[in-house]
Amino acid sequence: MSEWELRVSQREIHRMHVVRLTMEGRETVGGGAKLLGISTRQMKRVRRKMKERGVEGLVHGNRGKRAWNKTQSEKLEKVIKLARGQYQGLNDTHFAEKLQEQEKIKLSRTTMRRVLRAAGIAAVRTRGVKRHYKRRERKAQEGALLLWDGSPHRWFGKEQGPWSLVAVIDDATGALLLGVFALEEDAQSYLTCLRQIVLEKGIPLALYMDRHGIFRRNDDHWSLAEQLAGEQTPTQVGQALRELGIKAIFALSPQAKGRVERLFNTLQDRLVQELRLAGINTPQEATTFLNGPFKADFNIRFAKPAKESQLGMAAAAQRS
Repeated sequence: MSEWELRVSQREIHRMHVVRLTMEGRETVGGGAKLLGISTRQMKRVRRKMKERGVEGLVHGNRGKRAWNKTQSEKLEKVIKLARGQYQGLNDTHFAEKLQEQEKIKLSRTTMRRVLRAAGIAAVRTRGVKRHYKRRERKAQEGALLLWDGSPHRWFGKEQGPWSLVAVIDDATGALLLGVFALEEDAQSYLTCLRQIVLEKGIPLALYMDRHGIFRRNDDHWSLAEQLAGEQTPTQVGQALRELGIKAIFALSPQAKGRVERLFNTLQDRLVQELRLAGINTPQEATTFLNGPFKADFNIRFAKPAKESQLGMAAAAQRS
């Protein structure tokens, strides 16, 4: 490249002029360094480069090269295409995970959000100002307290009607333990969850739930036998909990069961999209998927170790 082919800035022209003055003896090396605002040692290096390579030696070495930290435009175009296509509907964090794990594209969340917003792709969910409630301290031991609840939602996309998902989490760890899809929230779904939990984990000490009629009698009718016994006959689920010696704790408000409510917020963000990507649209397949790969990945990302390693199970030996 000749000197005439170089496009140089005014600053570089000034540097060339000062270096030439020092090389022609019309300015000292020290004086030239002061004029350019550099050290004497750096001035000597600049003079050496000028002698060896001419004007080109004074042009920055990265001239004409892509900056090392500049994300390639091709990569950004692919990210935008994926966000509008295959991964449409994923929240920013979930999308960033898919890019790194499935597409081998590593972008910081900040960069990815900036790219998506600049492309006119809005955030999936805008979160408003939330009221803050004092959170109940977690149990120290795994199995000391489980929380379960059901959530009707269009889990298989807008084309299908709502299905109910009954899910169980551990209070100490926040780990997702089990989930069952059914047409509606019913006693059978909860009994299925309870049976599987007991077989896999043992008998928990307590279960936290709302005041749904599935769990407890909310009517005022008392039979003669119930009046003589001094208590109403429990529901099927209530009877099962009693026989297993599991303490039933009933929430007094939706905020009281905030952990399981937050679980369903996360599941509605992530599980719906994961089911779509896996091509699953039946409750049987969805239950298998939820309790297999999805649960394993979910717990790696969100579950936390219990404060105490000892199990809070009434029958922990059943885990063997």
